[in-house]
Amino acid sequence: MSTLITELRQVPEKFTAFRIHQIQEGDKKKITSGFEQIGIDDLTAGEVVIKVAYSDINYKDALAATGKGRILRTYPLVGGIDLSGVVVSSVDDRFEAGDKVLVCGAQLSELYDGGYSEYARVKADSVVALPTGMSLRDAMALGTAGYTAALAIQRMEDNGQIPERGPIVVTGATGGVGSFAINMLSNIGYEVIAFTGKTEQEDYLKALGAAKLISRHDIEMGSKPLENAQWGGAVDSVGGETLAWLTRTTHVWGNIASIGLAGGFKLETTVMPFILRGVSLLGINSVEMPLSVRTQGWKRLATDLKPTKLDLISPTTIEFRDLGNAFDAYVDGTVTGRTVVAIDASL
Repeated sequence: MSTLITELRQVPEKFTAFRIHQIQEGDKKKITSGFEQIGIDDLTAGEVVIKVAYSDINYKDALAATGKGRILRTYPLVGGIDLSGVVVSSVDDRFEAGDKVLVCGAQLSELYDGGYSEYARVKADSVVALPTGMSLRDAMALGTAGYTAALAIQRMEDNGQIPERGPIVVTGATGGVGSFAINMLSNIGYEVIAFTGKTEQEDYLKALGAAKLISRHDIEMGSKPLENAQWGGAVDSVGGETLAWLTRTTHVWGNIASIGLAGGFKLETTVMPFILRGVSLLGINSVEMPLSVRTQGWKRLATDLKPTKLDLISPTTIEFRDLGNAFDAYVDGTVTGRTVVAIDASL
């Protein structure tokens, strides 16, 4: 380890990073991205310098890199909302050279330089020690998607969710968060129902642990303030009309974890599910939270919430040099499973 630490402290003057710029072309602004050689002082400020082993690709990463979505709040920034690696140096005494760590979300590639770089400099409060029994590669196979699913389950349990209250329906079931939620929930004793428009993925969803599928194309959602109660709770990545329907169809004292807005950001409902059935709508924000909550979630991902189908959910690893060619498939929605980016797999 001492040899590794010595090597780590020798940060090169220049290293490779995948950087995103906004440039002015006439009266329009254009997003460009690509590999550059930068130095450590080109990175946003932070107390911890990390040699990056792995990152991953999330939908937000693809939107940011292609300019198809307004993700970055300042330019230029290194892309990649997640990273895992080994500490090079730290002015915060919680970390020292040689520590294996991860950073997920924490406004990387939004306000701060992210994980698509051979070296990263990050704020100490965003850094989580790699849990015992978890590899650096597995941390990025989980990434923000796995962590968000774990946080949703944790919040539902904190609010009294138990398997005896009935099945949990998971919307956006074939997505990263949905896939992890299905596998984790089924592993801890819940009956899980996958709500999806991709019924051709039935074998995949049942392999994760879904007891059955519901096609969103076959559902008549109704318009009553309360519909027939069907679920003990829900993990929802869709929002919009689907989330409103879930509030009307969840059993007494059920919890709904709201994660995404793929189906729209508006929520048109009534107070009836909340005051007559005691349904709880829990907002899940995986970015801004106390470090203690973040750390506890990652510990659970290495223990009772550890996915048993990680290779099925995150089957692909690409080399860093191939990153630029990978984003369009995410924007087009043609990707199956999550992708890990190997930046230095030797760590």
